[in-house]
Formats: sequence, structure tokens, C-alpha cells
Amino acid sequence: MMLAVAVALLAAQTIGAVLAYRAGAERREAALLHSAAFRLLMTARDDDQDRREERRPRERDADARRERGPDGGPRRDGGGGFRLERRAAAPLQVGDKTDAEAARELRRILADQDFAAADVVVLRREIARDEITRRRIDRQQRMLAAQHEQSPTQVVLAAVQMPDRSGWVVARAVVPPGERAIVMSLLLQTLFIYIVLVGAIALILRRITRPLAELTERLERFAETRSPEGQIAPQGPGDVRRLIVAHNAMEARIAALLDEKDVMLGAIGHDLKTPLAALRVRIESVEDDAERAKMAATIEDITRSLDDILSLARVGRPSDPLEKSEISALVASVVEEYEDMGEPVELLDTQRVVLPLRATWLRRGLRNLIDNALRYGQRARVSLVRETRQVVIWIEDDGPGIAEADLERMLEPFSRGDPSRNSSTGGAGLGLTLARAIAEQHGGALTLANRRGADGQVMGLVATLSLPLT
Repeated sequence: MMLAVAVALLAAQTIGAVLAYRAGAERREAALLHSAAFRLLMTARDDDQDRREERRPRERDADARRERGPDGGPRRDGGGGFRLERRAAAPLQVGDKTDAEAARELRRILADQDFAAADVVVLRREIARDEITRRRIDRQQRMLAAQHEQSPTQVVLAAVQMPDRSGWVVARAVVPPGERAIVMSLLLQTLFIYIVLVGAIALILRRITRPLAELTERLERFAETRSPEGQIAPQGPGDVRRLIVAHNAMEARIAALLDEKDVMLGAIGHDLKTPLAALRVRIESVEDDAERAKMAATIEDITRSLDDILSLARVGRPSDPLEKSEISALVASVVEEYEDMGEPVELLDTQRVVLPLRATWLRRGLRNLIDNALRYGQRARVSLVRETRQVVIWIEDDGPGIAEADLERMLEPFSRGDPSRNSSTGGAGLGLTLARAIAEQHGGALTLANRRGADGQVMGLVATLSLPLT
């Protein structure tokens, strides 16, 4: 945003500088044309009067003396020390470029003074290519050097053909060397204004964006910890201060709601587990062993589902801190638990990696994934690989897989597989959801994909649990 404003200001100032330069150039051009027109008119009228009047020799001699300068040569007019040049043809050389617009303007000026020129030519020429001007400038070089002034480089030639086409009169005017200085002055002014404005905008934006950046960091920390501790103090402009105050109040309210939720869940868990424990004691009096086993299994399923629900509700606010642990050893210990129970769980490739973990939660997530593989895929193969920025744990099974359209849905709470995955023996549909929540708690992710063979047939399901290295 700051860059866009600065560029816009620079563009506006540049346009203003260009317009000012063009206006100055047009004024100088007009001054040169008017000066040339005045000199040409004076000379043309004198010549015309000389032709109409028959002067006495004495008067003509006096006029001739007036036309001669102190050195006896032709008198120079007031046009910058250049004599008017009389020529039989237009003063055009190879490489000259005429200025048609200036010629039209000069013709208009002459016409306003009742002088109908047969033809008008205006051109600019490098001084080095104009012999008359070059000799004049060479004589002035010493004076210009002493005054530290820049030498001119161009001369304007205004040529007018007399009405009777008897010849051409050429006036010269040196283009002032101040154009480059004006351009540099405009550029320096533009740069100065740009620096001042950008500096002021940077200070203003810094005052606005700094508290917003701190607020963003605070939001990220609160999303991880869900704790109201470490709130930032209101600062910056009035609107930003009100935003920070409102955010702090919202954080406090969210934290209070989460605390109330934890208290409520604890009470619900206690109130439900107490009668379940009483039922477990009472079923011991049932004489039928088969019936007693069914009742015990039902109570166990209810207890497990209740534990999953409470764990899923608390996973967003873990009470235990992150501790550096060797994740390969943790995975191996979980696999050993199943091997000790005689379950077909196999540990494949692993690599030693130390990560900040919540070991209890991660064990819970791995158990859920392995249980899911055993329930629907008959066996589980676990492997761990360290990649560039993350650690990846794969849990594969040999089951029928899941329909591609249902892969993402299976990670949602209370989602169950289709009948082909033996849903009658499944749980409440919270195992995969809890595993994904645990992965996200550690900054990672959980994805499901069908494992296919060379012929494209589904050979099982693979659950990918990825955890960042930092």
C-alpha cells in the first residue's frame, strides 16, 4: 500500500514537472519567435522604404554611416549580437529539420503586422554546424568559462522570403543553455518531494501497521494456546486501539467459555461413569455367563465412546506441555503393545527423530489408527520416515478400502464406513476424528488414501499422519 501511494505521488509530481518544463519551453520558443519577427519586420520595412523613396545622396550616406558599427563593419542589431543575413535562397542544409508549427506562428505574427511574407522557414541547428553562430560563440567562450556558465549548443534560424521574392532575410537566436538546468531543478524538486512524502507516509503507516502486526501475532498465539494470558495493550490510532480492546474482550470471553466447557464435560463424565461402574458391579450377579458377557461388552462400548467424546472435546486445550521425545521409540512401543497381545501389527522402516510432542495424546492417536486397521483390514503395518520438513507415519492395512468420495467424510465425527467394512463391529465413529484432532494439535495433519496394486485394484487403506519437524 505504501509503495502504491509513493508511486502515485511520484507519477503526479513527474507529470507536473513535465508540464512545467513544456510550458517553459513554449514560453522560450515564443520569445525567440517574437524577437526574430521584430528584427525581420524592422529590416523589411527599412528596405521597403528605401525602395519607395528617392533619398538624397547625403541622407543615404548618413543612413549608411548609421548602419555601420564603430569598427566600420555592418551594424549588429539587438538580437543577441547576430547580424541579419541576406540570402538568395532559404538557409537549409542537409540534415536540418524544420519546425512547421513555429513557422506558422511566425507567419501569423508577421501577418498581424501587415507583412505578407512569401515564405517562412524556422529550424533549429546545432551551433557546430552553423558557421556564423559558431564564430560568434567562439569569441564568447572565454567570458562564459570565467562566469562558470554553460555554453549554448543550439541556434534557432528564422528565415523570411520577401513579398516580392527578391531574397531571404535570416535572423538567428541562440537557444539559452538553461533548459538542462531547469530539467535538473525539476528532477531534484520531484525527488525531494518524493522522499519527504514517502517518509511521512512510512511513519504514519508504521504507527498503524505495527499494532496490527502485534495483534496478528497475538491471534496466532491464542489459536495455539487458547489462553488469555499475554494480551497486548491498546496502542496506535483510535480505531486500532478500539479493535485491540474488543479483541482482548473476545479472548477473555472465549477462554471463559472453554473453561465452562471443561467443567461441564468433567461433570458429565463423572455423572455418566458412576452409574456405568455401578452397572458393571451389578451384572456380576447375573448367572448366565453369556448374557453377563454381552452386558459387560455393552457397558465397555458405552464407556469407550464416552471416553472418545470427552477426549475429542478436550484435545483442543491440552493440559500437558510439549516435551521433546524420540518419536520412533514411541511408535515402536505402541507396536510392541499389540505384538504382546498377539495382534498382527508389524513395524517396518523407522528413523530416529526427536520432536516436541505430547506423548500421551500421540499414543492415543496411533492406537486409534492401528485399531481401525485391525478392525477393517485384518492387519496393520506401521512405518516412519523423515522428510525435508516433516515426519510421516504410515499405517497400512489389507482391507477393502473406502470409496473415494467417502475418504474425507470418514474423518468427520460419528462417520461410519459402508457395510462392506463390517460396520456392525465398528465403534461410534470417533476414532479417526480424534486421531486427526491430535495430529492438528501438533501442527500436523491426517489423510486417508486407498492403496492400489499394479493392476489398479484396491489392496487396502493407508492412513498418513504427518508432523512438522519444528
